Amino acid sequence: MCQRLVKAGYPVTAFDLNAAALERVAAAGAVAASSAADCAARADVFLTSLPRPDHVEAVMAGDSGALKSLKPGSLWIDLTTNRNELVFRLAAEAPEGVKIVDSPVTGAVDGARNGKLTLFAGGDQASFERAAPVLGHLGMVIHCGALGTGNVVKLVTNQLWFIAAAAIGEGFATGLANGVELGTLWHAIQNSVGDSFVVRHDAPSIFAGHYDPSFSLDLCLKDLRLIQELNRNVRAALPMTTAAEGAFALAASRYGAQAAELHVARRIEDDAGLSMRFEGDWVPPWEQ
Repeated sequence: MCQRLVKAGYPVTAFDLNAAALERVAAAGAVAASSAADCAARADVFLTSLPRPDHVEAVMAGDSGALKSLKPGSLWIDLTTNRNELVFRLAAEAPEGVKIVDSPVTGAVDGARNGKLTLFAGGDQASFERAAPVLGHLGMVIHCGALGTGNVVKLVTNQLWFIAAAAIGEGFATGLANGVELGTLWHAIQNSVGDSFVVRHDAPSIFAGHYDPSFSLDLCLKDLRLIQELNRNVRAALPMTTAAEGAFALAASRYGAQAAELHVARRIEDDAGLSMRFEGDWVPPWEQ
């Protein structure tokens, strides 16, 4: 995402705890900052993209945090899939004149590289209109409503993704265990009501046997916990979401929290004694 903004012609200042990542964007034309707070102090538009809400709090909050370093009139866009309680608290603590937009993204590494992410933006109309031209270089921008609604929409899309991802392995296992070749099953699914973006994007990672390490089981479970927090407002049982959380938790207990997300399907392979390897030109998503 940083590199796309550089290529779009913006003067970009960047910071990352990962020195190698920072070196790569600096080589691409960004200016390396010494800290997140240093980055914020230089910015008219400040973007954060972090794995978890506690990382956002560590970067932004406190007297030495990046939030206090933002200039009056600047805009903070948080691309993290975040907890709204934290977003609202930080918004209340922001310096006078600083505006905030929550805009979590979906589309994986390939979407970031190719500018084909979908970004779910929450914030007042004026702040959204200021953010949209910048975010437009990263992909399709959808204004979801007031501050916090971007996170809600992103988590709903992940809710549906995790349910579908947990089901893929079950469907493949059912077909294989009952005598259907995986290639035949794959062709039939793509040309039936079983087809979906999740099937087409994720199944090749199962076929290739790498299970897509660009997103970990730990991050899946983090988002599922945030989804369950939102689900408390529904006041009805949501058994499919609960079942998906259980499936990912079982995979994490078996393979470790940092294992690739689609180990949720590998667990079924291993328990059932089945192989979901399927020969094909399966280019990893992070290389597309």
